[in-house]
Amino acid sequence: MKEKVVMIQELIDKAETYAKTNIELYKLKAIDKTTDVFSSVASGIVIGVIITFLVIILSIGASLWIGELLGKLYYGFFIVAGFYALLAIILVATKKRVLEVFFNNYIVHEIFKEKKHAGN
Repeated sequence: MKEKVVMIQELIDKAETYAKTNIELYKLKAIDKTTDVFSSVASGIVIGVIITFLVIILSIGASLWIGELLGKLYYGFFIVAGFYALLAIILVATKKRVLEVFFNNYIVHEIFKEKKHAGN
């Protein structure tokens, strides 16, 4: 009878160890996915800032060039501002269908993508 109690106790201990190991594994997987998503977002922000500076410089150059062609520099700035206003209206109108779907899909893709290990 004592052997059965010992075997049951060993089984309970192994089940407890297994449960603790699984919990630790899921914690580590969650941390891994979270860091992957945040690193992707951080690199996206850096790229976004660089592209923003590029667009600003190109916009100023285009404004000056168009203004020079039209005879008044501020005409060029108004035309470029109108272009950006039109772009903003289009983005606001299609926000649900385009932007939110894109970002939702991107985040879900980052969460569920499989890592390629060095050994594979």
